[in-house]
Amino acid sequence: MDIFETENEFGKGVVKSWASILDDNTREAAEAISRVLMIDGHVALMPDAHFGYGPPVGTAMRIKHAIIPYAVGVDIGCGMVAAKTNLERGDFKGLEGRVLGEIRDSIPSGVGKGHDKILTTIKERIAVELGEPLGLSNEIVMLAAMQKRHRNAAHVRDELIAKIYSQFGTLGAGNHFVEICEDTMGQVWFVLHSGSRGVGNVLATAHAKLASASALNGGGPLEDKNFAWFCRGTKSFDDYVADMIWGQAYAYANREEMMARLFEVVKKTIGTSLLQLELINCHHNYAEEVEEGVWLTRKGAINAEVGRMGVIPGSMGATTHIVRGKGCKEALNTSPHGAGRIRSRGAAKRELDVESFKGQMAGKTWQDRDAKSLLDEAPDAYKPIEVVMDDSKDLVESVAVLSQFINYKGL
Repeated sequence: MDIFETENEFGKGVVKSWASILDDNTREAAEAISRVLMIDGHVALMPDAHFGYGPPVGTAMRIKHAIIPYAVGVDIGCGMVAAKTNLERGDFKGLEGRVLGEIRDSIPSGVGKGHDKILTTIKERIAVELGEPLGLSNEIVMLAAMQKRHRNAAHVRDELIAKIYSQFGTLGAGNHFVEICEDTMGQVWFVLHSGSRGVGNVLATAHAKLASASALNGGGPLEDKNFAWFCRGTKSFDDYVADMIWGQAYAYANREEMMARLFEVVKKTIGTSLLQLELINCHHNYAEEVEEGVWLTRKGAINAEVGRMGVIPGSMGATTHIVRGKGCKEALNTSPHGAGRIRSRGAAKRELDVESFKGQMAGKTWQDRDAKSLLDEAPDAYKPIEVVMDDSKDLVESVAVLSQFINYKGL
């Protein structure tokens, strides 16, 4: 662990870092957020940390009497779900391509994509378990959404309500994925990465813009406008927390729905008995109140308290780790959420080679015809998962190592 202590005209701060691969921009952003008045104690920087809007991805922090939207991130509730099954690798022999095709047909992916037909069961589940987020009836948040979309508030509200239903059970794009993996004993696991989709993103972005534009930050000028917060006891704070909690619940249920669909298509294709032996569903963009008036935010980081199970995936072609938390207090009971980028999407497209990418994915069933479009998700765009896990040895214990043999990426 490295400790970075800094002080400037904005205040003093402490960062405790577990990242052996750390660029200056990410370190400086972590140092800057640690100097924010409302931070309680130090900022914990995870092994997979990389630069992002406001606080880096891969941070955990305690915030006193306030909450910082960008410390949660714009994909509220984004996370992982992994299911251990009774299947073995041999059950898929010769069927990998068919399974990939069935996944593609059953789980829509891509920016803004949703289901063409919304099942009655989905409508009923959302109505009973989730309802509509407060932000869709909040005039101020809708104004921010309208500015983002350049449409009138009523139109935006109707569109977002439709997306609550059409995007439930869908993957999204970017680094979101579905994988079928085997552990070192040949047991098959299903692994999936997704969040709160378009609605969660619009709400998160709207609240973050509101925080930046508002005069609620009573502690003086901000070092970065993306560090803006809502003060506890204000309507803006309550509105954000309500929408954040809704987004987290939506993301959790969205992953459950996709996992159920994955079980259905595999059972149909494999034609054998399929059982779920274990399920781990964990957020890595979220916040929770851990003490009266103190919120712990994790942005690209998972809960690693003692005994807590989690999922830490590597890049495409790399291994995924099923982990058990060790409860490291200095790390705020937190661990990394993945491998962490070392190249921006633009840099990956410019610098990486399609043929090398295909070579790294040899032996796996994936969307190889889309290799050029997926180049920003190639293994060399990310830190080696082996390094990240070695950096995490005081944070989590790896209890299972999974190797993917089918990969479906959001496009």
